[in-house]
Amino acid sequence: MKIAIPNWEDVISPVLDTASMLLIIEVEETGNEISRFQIYLDEQNLVRRCLRIQGLGINTLICGAVSRPFLTMLEAAGIDVIPEISGRTEEILEAYMHGQLFHSKFLMPGCKRTRLRHGKKNDKFMKINSIKT
Repeated sequence: MKIAIPNWEDVISPVLDTASMLLIIEVEETGNEISRFQIYLDEQNLVRRCLRIQGLGINTLICGAVSRPFLTMLEAAGIDVIPEISGRTEEILEAYMHGQLFHSKFLMPGCKRTRLRHGKKNDKFMKINSIKT
């Protein structure tokens, strides 16, 4: 499974639509990290940006704010998007891997927990969490 987090100076980028760096982490079904690398996102057009992310084989994308059109494109491309998250990149990744990402300390200011819970995205992190415990 590949997880992507847009980041800037070790914190999650506040807006996915304009983020310039994307951290990609590949993990095994057991939750063990296989590899990680960063790429530069230079695509300004959202369709091209979506195609680039999809082409990387991303399964889950954890991000801050994201426009509704871009969110719709990513989800239509089969990418599970977990929006409205903020904080330090490593803390966010660790929380996701342990099924604790939806703690209020990771929510962007002004966001509510109920807005995060839609789609099938929760199944993947819960599956990883259940394997690790």
